[in-house]
Amino acid sequence: MRKVFNIKGKNMSFELLKMVGDAQKKKAVIDVRSGDTVRVSQKIKEGDKFRIQVFEGTVIRVDRKASHTERIVVRKVASGIGVEKSFLMHSPLVEKVEIVRRGKVRRNNLRYLRERSGKSARLTQKDFDRHAVNELPTEEEAPAEEAPKTEAPAEAVEEKAEAPAEEKTEA
Repeated sequence: MRKVFNIKGKNMSFELLKMVGDAQKKKAVIDVRSGDTVRVSQKIKEGDKFRIQVFEGTVIRVDRKASHTERIVVRKVASGIGVEKSFLMHSPLVEKVEIVRRGKVRRNNLRYLRERSGKSARLTQKDFDRHAVNELPTEEEAPAEEAPKTEAPAEAVEEKAEAPAEEKTEA
């Protein structure tokens, strides 16, 4: 594969991939953690129509939280059989994610729940504000992408350095 270099000699293909990935990101996503019981609404295409299907279960894993490929693995027991589904949080097919219950866990990957059933598979519940957690942050509250830092002119830096020194001499 041929590498593409920009003027400074950096690999530009990574930057292009990052730009495409950031363009696909949703503006705001709910902060889901391992141990949460969530209700995920997903679009399902049947023929030429779409319908919404809800999948409710316990989050047993959260991957790549800061990336556009953020993924959660949700597990539930249906008719005595364990079912796990993986959801890409920034996918246009994931309509809504709602946190129903928050569990107290000390690890990110809860694989041990696969071997457990009944009361031993339950997680201790934590108190939380359900309405505040499930509200999507607005554009003002959402963390903005870091803009490239520009250096201040040398004159401004010197003025800031001199100002505190003058105050000390007056006092």
